[in-house]
Amino acid sequence: MKRDLYIDFAKGLATLSIIFIHTAFWSGQLYLPSEVRTLSLLIDVPVFFALSGLTSGNNVEKTLYRLLKLQVTYMIFVTFLFFLDGFMKLGIFNIFGAERMQSYYTVFGTKYGVPNLDSAFNWDMLGNWWLHSYSNCDSFPVVMGSFWYLKVYYIVTVFGVLALKFFPKHIKWLIGVCLALTVYFNIDNDVMKNFAPYYPSGQVGYVAFYLAIFLIATQLKGKKIKNVFVPVLYGLVALSLVLVFWYFGNEVFYKFNKQKFPPKIPYIVWSLLSLVTIFVLYNRLKITKDNFINYIGKNAIFYYFAQGMSSSVVYFLIPPLKDSVNIWILMVIVYVLNVILAILFAEVLKKVDDYGWKVLEFLRKKTAEN
Repeated sequence: MKRDLYIDFAKGLATLSIIFIHTAFWSGQLYLPSEVRTLSLLIDVPVFFALSGLTSGNNVEKTLYRLLKLQVTYMIFVTFLFFLDGFMKLGIFNIFGAERMQSYYTVFGTKYGVPNLDSAFNWDMLGNWWLHSYSNCDSFPVVMGSFWYLKVYYIVTVFGVLALKFFPKHIKWLIGVCLALTVYFNIDNDVMKNFAPYYPSGQVGYVAFYLAIFLIATQLKGKKIKNVFVPVLYGLVALSLVLVFWYFGNEVFYKFNKQKFPPKIPYIVWSLLSLVTIFVLYNRLKITKDNFINYIGKNAIFYYFAQGMSSSVVYFLIPPLKDSVNIWILMVIVYVLNVILAILFAEVLKKVDDYGWKVLEFLRKKTAEN
């Protein structure tokens, strides 16, 4: 089956957008205005679920095998991260001393406590990371801060492929159920006096919204949105934004990130512009040759891992420059450096992953029955 270069290109752009989001919301909190951080959310996580739906089918075995490979790659990465974090702590403690160590870790902000030497190799933490309990990684705090997506991706992908396999004639009904649940979870007392505002804890709220996106995308697979519907879709997005600002007030603009965890109506409406654009350009924008953005898209998982590390490293550029460099110039410098570091880290992680699989294959052969 011929690879769709548009999907790779869109995924690459979305990955670069995620790097910008984490540049703005993590180290950017030290110097960037709130407006920039909010605008960065225009191209965000929903796009990845849409692109996943556009490439998914109803082959349960193939999907579960792909997810299993992803889980192994994830475990290889967090194991590498665990030892890297531990050796960094030992190095800072033993080489630079406690005072330098305290200065090193406080650059991440007051909400991150300064670790002690006993936390250098906490094996309980590694086991929890393997099982997707994302406790903080002291030396690279952005990594675990962005991993919430991975758990939701696993759940949505499994539910999605099962729906496509066993309920292919009822996908539209399932989409309706997911959207209805999303609306119900966002009900306000002022709208429905008989219902209390209710948003379930855990993953339910996330899955309802992102599964709807995933399933909608599967229904558009191989199709092209007719030209007559394009202005209608963008008109509905504009109308939705007007209604959100009218109902919630202009101050909601500064709260979109808080409305993201879990996704609530303001954030959902804010994400519609990128979602509609992805669907409109699908089978309309033709990418005929591979390019570097496509390369990022093809290796998105390694860039996803790498950007957490690079977004943590760029923190150290802010304190010496934020008072002497214009914030817009500083934003560009930090973002470009973040992308460069993410590229370098991604290439290293690809090598680590390849080596990890070779080790597992070696162990498999050694333990297999003759």
